[in-house]
Amino acid sequence: MQANKGRDTKPELALRRAVHALGLRYRVSTRPLPAVRRTADLVFTRAKVAVFLDGCFWHGCPDHHTKSATNAAYWADKVEKNRARDRETDALLAAEGWVAVRVWEHEDPGEAALRVQSVVRAIREST
Repeated sequence: MQANKGRDTKPELALRRAVHALGLRYRVSTRPLPAVRRTADLVFTRAKVAVFLDGCFWHGCPDHHTKSATNAAYWADKVEKNRARDRETDALLAAEGWVAVRVWEHEDPGEAALRVQSVVRAIREST
């Protein structure tokens, strides 16, 4: 698992390019809440929006998640813990006034970028 990239994956780079092309500027691979060990892929600090790009295997995508043939119980438990941590992260962020946006790695980067843009703009316009 050490060989798995923590940032700058192909889906993440595609999403970042699409969001940047829409004129949005963001921080990359940053903790929205410094006291909490959770890193978001894109962070809009002023708007308080954290974007997480979730991998289909690691986060249990309902459409594309596949069960491991070897050591199935371990991986099923691992994915369930990841999903629970994702829910906890969303709740921690919400408690501090942040909005978490979750994007699956299989989503079209352009469509996901438009979703991110609409959330960021809505928050900026409301303040």
